[in-house]
Amino acid sequence: MNKLMALSTAACLAFGLWTSANAAGDMQTSKGTNTGVNGNSTKSVAPADIALADGVIRKVDRQAGMVTIQHGELKNVGMPPMTMAYKAKDATMVNRANEGEKIKFRLENLNGIYTITKLEKQ
Repeated sequence: MNKLMALSTAACLAFGLWTSANAAGDMQTSKGTNTGVNGNSTKSVAPADIALADGVIRKVDRQAGMVTIQHGELKNVGMPPMTMAYKAKDATMVNRANEGEKIKFRLENLNGIYTITKLEKQ
């Protein structure tokens, strides 16, 4: 039991130190770019700054609010080229979407769900 308590305490302390170090590193600023503990950039990209990606609509599921899009690399979410179904932010996007259309769109990770936040026909 004493070993378990000692290990738990050590793990909590290590996590606390790691969290503090990350928070301190993220507060360092140089020319508007935050740098983490290891010096990597942690600058977040505002949604308006994200370029629209090209895609082709392969399927529309209006009931589920999903649009399947074939697309190239999406750098803002770290996604390689693929065809995948995504949730649309609102029903208007889904209702305007038609299979086979070439589009420009923005995909964002909203609360762990890849979501189409903007969709324009080409």
